[in-house]
Amino acid sequence: MNSAEHFCLSLLNNCRTLRSLQQIHAHVAKTGIDSDPLVAGKLLLHCAVHLCGALDYATRLLRYSSNPDPFMYNALIRGFSDSDLPQNSISTFSLMLKNMDSPVDSFSLAFTLKSAANMRCLRTGIQLHCQALTRGLDTHLFVGTTLISMYAECECVGFAEKVFDEIPEPNVVTWNAMATAFFRCGDVKSAERVFNLMPAKNLASYNLMLAGYTKLEEFELARRVFDEMPRRDEVSWSTMIVGFAQHGCFDEAFGYFRELLRVGMRPNEVSLTGVLSACAHAGALEFAKILHGFIEKVGLVWITPVNNALMDTYSKCGNIDMARLVFQRMPGKKSIVSWTSMVVGLAIQGYGEEALSLFHEMEGSGIYPDGIAFIAILYACSHAGLVEQGQKVFDKMTQVYGIKPEIEHYGCMVDLYGRAGQLLKAYHFVTQMPIPPNAVIWRTLLGACSFYGNVKLAEQVKRRLSELDPNNSGDHVLLSNIYAVAGKWKDVATVRKSMAELKLTKTPGWSMIEVDKAIYTFIAGAKQDDVTKEAYKKLKEIMLKLRVEGGYVPEVINVLHDIQEEEKEDAIITHSEKLAVAFGMARLPEGSFIRIVKNLRVCKDCHTVMKLISEVYKLEIMLRDRSRFHSFKNGICSCRDYW
Repeated sequence: MNSAEHFCLSLLNNCRTLRSLQQIHAHVAKTGIDSDPLVAGKLLLHCAVHLCGALDYATRLLRYSSNPDPFMYNALIRGFSDSDLPQNSISTFSLMLKNMDSPVDSFSLAFTLKSAANMRCLRTGIQLHCQALTRGLDTHLFVGTTLISMYAECECVGFAEKVFDEIPEPNVVTWNAMATAFFRCGDVKSAERVFNLMPAKNLASYNLMLAGYTKLEEFELARRVFDEMPRRDEVSWSTMIVGFAQHGCFDEAFGYFRELLRVGMRPNEVSLTGVLSACAHAGALEFAKILHGFIEKVGLVWITPVNNALMDTYSKCGNIDMARLVFQRMPGKKSIVSWTSMVVGLAIQGYGEEALSLFHEMEGSGIYPDGIAFIAILYACSHAGLVEQGQKVFDKMTQVYGIKPEIEHYGCMVDLYGRAGQLLKAYHFVTQMPIPPNAVIWRTLLGACSFYGNVKLAEQVKRRLSELDPNNSGDHVLLSNIYAVAGKWKDVATVRKSMAELKLTKTPGWSMIEVDKAIYTFIAGAKQDDVTKEAYKKLKEIMLKLRVEGGYVPEVINVLHDIQEEEKEDAIITHSEKLAVAFGMARLPEGSFIRIVKNLRVCKDCHTVMKLISEVYKLEIMLRDRSRFHSFKNGICSCRDYW
């Protein structure tokens, strides 16, 4: 290597921006060493692999190269294989095939196979497999392992197994790929068999088993492997925490995080965001505050995803002021995820005007909103009744930013009109959509029909839903409720009979409350234990006081017509959110702020009861249901009865 080459490569090692790379390129062109294969290859590799957003420039470097070699082709193929445009990797490979002076090697095939896997394009994958066979590279460890992964991504585990069987001496990476392939198709037994047969295991072997088990909700098996590990790294702990959190096992996620700290491990970005996610979904505000303190103490506040997770957690736990504080104190430039998270936080608590103001501030900061940001702001308009503003936002998305609306954006617009009671406008919007409306779109409209009692339109919508998703129990329940409100009890009976014939059951409602840093879950009608007995006892006392002092009368209109009036009242009085509030009032100090999380939409009766409790007992209650927050204080809800 001469001095000019050495100087160029040292410049590349310190290059961090495309502008700097362009200056280096100009320098090598001026000095005449741009035709040097080593310099040209390293320049293209740095551009394609190490710089963000420089793939177009890398493509031009290859196109205008006088004599591109396999290294240059492979660098561009590799760069596109990890990008949002994996198809460009395949077109580059095709160009390489046409160039007889640039023979295909194992790297070319492996990275192009990775692109086929990312695209889940089986046809391309098979064509590449044929290329590997004709060149005798199908049993090459790197190529063979990538072939296994490609077939797994394309859900052809049988082909993956055949490739594996033909590799003479698979290494631990190949064994891991085969186990992962079985997990991908849900074959736990075969994945276990491969794991047990591995001649040598590394930490990745154990981590993939943990990930596979938790993803398929085989939690006992995950615990067993975790306990048997010879040593545990950050990935092992993070996998357990995130795996349990993603499947609603929040106490387990908290437990593994506490154990991680107890054994002296330092949480990483993944484990922190995982446990914060568990706090967010469980409404565990006190634990979230402890985590926030820990993050501040160990100096991790500079990590943007951790701040985003903190913001999301505070928002979903009902503390929007702390979410604002985290947002305002974020170091450096805020990402689009940060802005969008704050918009969502304001939206779910009904601060529609503030969410709009923040959205406009984001635009002014130079960050272009993406499709997800527009979903967030449309959601905010919907839940605050800002119909006109929502229409303008939808138009701006297409006309100003050129973003093509997806099904989620159309769903937001249907929800916007439906919540405002503009049911016919919502219906016409659905029928005029340029893409076919899915079941979620029609279900959103059915929910609005239920809230406003429009029986005729609800029947039309339900017919559409029956064509798309005939076995959804929630649709039948909604239609039954609409008939019940209208007093059409024969139709109620018909719907219930249909549900019985189809063996459909209602999704059980549950509610959670955090008391003394522990999470308690209540399910209406579940077998009673000491905790639920305590809740029922306190609830009986509360309901009596509400009748006497608050004038409470149960709203039993939606309850089945063929049971006695007293049974109807019992059925609705013991809803899970009422039990959770009663338990909180029994256990927490008098005057405490009560926070409840519920998996379904709160019913009208429970909404009324929460308002009365806040008035009669002078309590503040925060209830997060499936779609938004309800803050009850002095007999008034923050949603203004608009939910």
